[in-house]
Amino acid sequence: MTRLLYSLLMWLTQPLLRLKLRRRGAQEPGYLLAMDEHFGHYASVAPPFDGNTIWVHAVSLGETRAAAVLVAGLRARIPGMRLLLTHGTATGRAEGTQLLLAGDLQAWQPWDTPGAVQRFLAHFQPRIGILMETEIWPNLVAGCAQRGVPLVLANARLSEQSRRKTLKLAWLARPAYRALSAVWAQTQDDCARLASLGAPVQGVFGNLKFDATPDAEQLALGQAWRQRFARPVVMLASSREGEEAALLQVLASFGPLALVNTAHTATISVVHEVQWLIVPRHPQRFESVAALIEQQGFALLRRSSWPDGPLPRLAPADAPSTRPTVWLGDSLGEMALYYGLADVALLGGSFEPLGGQNLIEAAACGCPVVMGPHTFNFADAAEQALAAGAAQRVADMTQGVQAAAKLAVDAIALAGAQHAADAFARSQCGASERLTQAVVQLLADHPISKKSLHVNSHGQPPT
Repeated sequence: MTRLLYSLLMWLTQPLLRLKLRRRGAQEPGYLLAMDEHFGHYASVAPPFDGNTIWVHAVSLGETRAAAVLVAGLRARIPGMRLLLTHGTATGRAEGTQLLLAGDLQAWQPWDTPGAVQRFLAHFQPRIGILMETEIWPNLVAGCAQRGVPLVLANARLSEQSRRKTLKLAWLARPAYRALSAVWAQTQDDCARLASLGAPVQGVFGNLKFDATPDAEQLALGQAWRQRFARPVVMLASSREGEEAALLQVLASFGPLALVNTAHTATISVVHEVQWLIVPRHPQRFESVAALIEQQGFALLRRSSWPDGPLPRLAPADAPSTRPTVWLGDSLGEMALYYGLADVALLGGSFEPLGGQNLIEAAACGCPVVMGPHTFNFADAAEQALAAGAAQRVADMTQGVQAAAKLAVDAIALAGAQHAADAFARSQCGASERLTQAVVQLLADHPISKKSLHVNSHGQPPT
């Protein structure tokens, strides 16, 4: 009865979903693509017929990048697999196209009504569903259980804040978690929180994102640009609403170097020695952040205007009357380039109560991080990075600006922090092999999957 009421609510909100997609599509046209797929209609996607479809759901950009590592492992172990990749955001879907090979399929996740879910499962006939990290939908779980499709949660994480919110809907959430075929958690804390909701946690494998390799070409290009530029660069990485304004207000508060109180000259001088770069998390905010930079009195230089690298800039002593310039990273899919360009990163999402963005990519690029107080989305990774010397924690944006600038201009301390970041990222690898083996074993043990998926421990078809 409880899921029936939930299903009725999801059915009634379908017009609101269409409206939301159209509104988001005005800024991100990707949301206007194949909108009927959200409701289980796939006229433009041919159904597979070989019974060898492995379905991976990666809701957004970060999950899709993590899924790339798992997909590569599965291709090596399951000959002839056909990938079905589903998403919930336009950035995730755009990133996912890079994972597709001939014969693979891509679609939006079905809206969680019984009808849309049943049409999705009937059309694609997946032999397994792999949900990345956090995506649990009651009707999707129930639909898979009814059809005998094993559904698992991989690279699973659950913050304490999310667990408390989920417990408010325990009548709906607990049956969904219990009905999963398997859950493989990132950390022991995630394991305990997921188990408290009834999830069948079968292993703690670490974070798959540590196994993702940054784009080597982008990283090398960013590092080359950094070498050409005389001043250190500090980036506000994957910033969220409110954080850009806070950063710009702090920078503006330092004022022209010639006018400051001599008691604070040393700190302010350090801040003026740094080039500041802002890379917003969401592309629909590029224009508003650009306007904000100029409204705060800074000159603006966009990534989209520098195809061959940022323009050289005169030092303040050579041009005391010029407005300081803030760079804006207004491009998609180039975080490795930005981390290569930056000496230090301020972690977006951690200076507002949003839980923090993923710091693993920064570490993999050898870029140390300064974090604000809010990192509950990646609590374990944040604490591990702190212990390894790959990150610092501060109380607010003012302290963040000061700490990041101080580190960026101290060559010896910076080299140590960069080495620590790289070593930290390397030390956490290995989740992909453990997770791939667990998926392959589940497929081999599952009675339906045995009939159509020819897998073994060596990734070769049986003789």
